[in-house]
Amino acid sequence: MESGMSILKAGIIGQGRSGYGIHASAIAELADKYIIAAVSDPIAERRERAAAQFDCDAYKDYRSLFMRNDLDFVVNTLPSHLHSPVSLELLDAGFNVVCEKPVARYTQEMDTLIKKAEEKQKVLTVYQQHRFSPAFLKIKELIESGILGRAVMVKIAANNFSRRWDWQTLKEYYGGNLLNTGPHFLDQALQLMGTDIMPEIKCCMDSVNASGDAEDHVKLIMSSPGRPTIDLEISSCSAYPQNMYQVYGSNGGLTGDLTRLEWRYFKPEEAPEQPVVMDTSQIGADNLKWYEAQWGLPKEQADLWPYMAKCYYQNLYNAFTGSAPFEVSLDEMRQQVAVLEECHRQNNL
Repeated sequence: MESGMSILKAGIIGQGRSGYGIHASAIAELADKYIIAAVSDPIAERRERAAAQFDCDAYKDYRSLFMRNDLDFVVNTLPSHLHSPVSLELLDAGFNVVCEKPVARYTQEMDTLIKKAEEKQKVLTVYQQHRFSPAFLKIKELIESGILGRAVMVKIAANNFSRRWDWQTLKEYYGGNLLNTGPHFLDQALQLMGTDIMPEIKCCMDSVNASGDAEDHVKLIMSSPGRPTIDLEISSCSAYPQNMYQVYGSNGGLTGDLTRLEWRYFKPEEAPEQPVVMDTSQIGADNLKWYEAQWGLPKEQADLWPYMAKCYYQNLYNAFTGSAPFEVSLDEMRQQVAVLEECHRQNNL
């Protein structure tokens, strides 16, 4: 991609809930940076809607995009089992590619994609918009600041109670909570744990209320020496969902969700370490002075999902035009796919 380009031309494969409702909407909002030049969808009504709304070309078959040489990148929003093979086709045809999550189910698929991107000297990146979640960024900032001390454990619980019967409940289509909702919060978890190592993994998955054969309950524990233990839940079986985020630290802790956070901590200089008391008639315990603080989602970010989508595409534009790196790297995505693969290996439902 040449630097200094002011308007980038996008192609989008799929004009359903994701392709239209998420990607096209976000790209269209950044009209000073992008033009939606072409879309594809097998459903005529969707093609007609896109052609009218975005003044773009609309094709029935995504392979019709391959005849074009004016697209700066193509977004792959097809169903999950088609992310890897169609992204490979796009790279082979000479396109830069933005792929919906999960980019792949197996590390072998991911390695093939990385090799093809390198061979063709094209960009492959994955739509991980929750990397731009204001709550996540605040949590990351607080952990890195050291105000909570050493992060001992991070709990993330993306839970609810629901019964589903759509295609995303089928293993054949790479369905299930881990591959559907999981990549959003697994990406955050790995950012907090560190993306330079492959953690030890213990995962329990169950298929409870979904009509298909994929899991709707996931419990994942990740650990590695010197890193915070990660406790990640993605369950559709929780009638009493608790706060999404918890951080355990040596000097305090944090709790909250996507719109609000609160944390409490003590100052080590006000509570020096004490020697062990060997007198069995005494209890050695602190009466700590606690400090408390809160954070709330700013009003201008209250429409959270569109906000995160716009942040992603702002970063994509900056990266394509040379003013910033891509926030989501292929090494990070390969680590994520490796974790997903290991979770499924341990749970052959």
